[in-house]
Amino acid sequence: MAEVTPADQSNGQFQGQQLVVQKIYVKDVSFEVPNAPHVFQEIGSDEQPQVQLNLAQKATAMGNDLYEVVLSLTLTCTVGSRTAYLAEVQQAGLFGIAGFADPDRESIVGSYCPNLLFPYARQLISALVLEGGFPPFLLQPINFDALYAEQQRRRQAGDDAPPPALNS
Repeated sequence: MAEVTPADQSNGQFQGQQLVVQKIYVKDVSFEVPNAPHVFQEIGSDEQPQVQLNLAQKATAMGNDLYEVVLSLTLTCTVGSRTAYLAEVQQAGLFGIAGFADPDRESIVGSYCPNLLFPYARQLISALVLEGGFPPFLLQPINFDALYAEQQRRRQAGDDAPPPALNS
């Protein structure tokens, strides 16, 4: 998908497809345990913790073929009616994307870039949960290609509803 091919190098200018990861960074992070310390006593009770993952992504054109892509993950764990913890991460990246046709560029921004950002966000969520005093939690891989294809299908069908939350 990110193939770099020199089409024309006249005047010292590179003319072709370019995909460059310029920076990967944490844009925002939050971890809350609103019912501490009581929730720690409930974790070992008969009720199983319920985890819900909300996922969103946003891309902003910064000009000069530069795009900021932000992958937002919100992980909410509840035990009974109480929130055990809430972890929110916005993992971002700056990507140089040039020389691609619009559909290919949209696919890169909508699928490839979030795929690249996800392992960083997953590691940060895992560390936050563990350091928050809870059992380790590892997010399962997410198929961003399938999510992007579903988003495209909904767009063509005229359905602008947000994608459903992922539950564990």
